[in-house]
Amino acid sequence: MAIKPVAEMIAEARKRIDNHSPEEAKKRVDEQGALLVDVRDIRELERDGVIPGALHAPRGMLEFWIDPESPYFKEVFTEDREFVLY
Repeated sequence: MAIKPVAEMIAEARKRIDNHSPEEAKKRVDEQGALLVDVRDIRELERDGVIPGALHAPRGMLEFWIDPESPYFKEVFTEDREFVLY
């Protein structure tokens, strides 16, 4: 089985996601109830600060927190709302 090149995986992912400006993300939070999800490492949060109200979900744990079968599952991800990851 051949390993798919990273560039190909990124190109496929970009077809399936929406990119928003900071202004659009704020509008989605304010007007539509979207939840900001901060996927940065804890050291980045300590160094650069956080957005009030954002949920910290470390990138390395994201799939585990979203999967209901995972022992690390977080209920917040069952909510019927948009999640804006940054």
